[in-house]
Amino acid sequence: MKNRFVKINSFQLLIGLFIWNILLLGCTTSLPLQETATTINPQITNSILDDIMKKGVLKVGTTGDFKPFSYQLDVNSNVFYGVDIELAKDLATSLGAKAEFVKTSWPTLLTDLQAGKFDIGMSGITIKLARQQQALFSIPLLSSGKAAITRDENAARFTSIEAINQKGVRVIVNPGGTNEAFARANFPNATIVENGENLSVFQKIVAGQADLMVTDAVETLIQEQIHPELEAVNPDQPFNFFEMGYLLPRDYTF
Repeated sequence: MKNRFVKINSFQLLIGLFIWNILLLGCTTSLPLQETATTINPQITNSILDDIMKKGVLKVGTTGDFKPFSYQLDVNSNVFYGVDIELAKDLATSLGAKAEFVKTSWPTLLTDLQAGKFDIGMSGITIKLARQQQALFSIPLLSSGKAAITRDENAARFTSIEAINQKGVRVIVNPGGTNEAFARANFPNATIVENGENLSVFQKIVAGQADLMVTDAVETLIQEQIHPELEAVNPDQPFNFFEMGYLLPRDYTF
């Protein structure tokens, strides 16, 4: 049986540490900015930053399907909630602008950025090489790792990559992101079940249409609170390590 009290406090601690890191970053950036200001190429006369401040609008790309960073209560609206949404509003205010949220998706994240549909991506985005080859990232804001989430009765069964990578095991993924990439790289013997979006994945595990999902450990902690039938499997000992940051175009001034 899950210890709900411990799980909830673990999540609260994680969010508290996340916001504490943001506050520390805000308190420690002034000196480095002063030291590096003279290194900016004087020939660069305009940047996205100038456009944002001139127009008074910061366009923020977000997926709306990844709690606690970005989510929607009504997918047909353009209203978003979450940690990154609140921080986006604060960022816009600091620039004398208003945050305008642009819905994107994991498969189109980079192409939408390069097409200029948004100025910055804020949606719990993992920093990985394939993305760094085409865009820039902020400094890391949070570290995490991949963990499994499954029905309560299967939690003891899926405690390792080897246990999941078995014939007959159905691993559900949302396409285009790090969850799909991790599953295809690590579970060649299992059956990969593609789901068109991320919102219905966990309900399908509850309904028995898939055995488990491997996703960011922080999301497993959230989803086991939403769905009492599900349990995060060893979220404090994830399968790997990665960091999250904010996705930016190759505009060094911004």
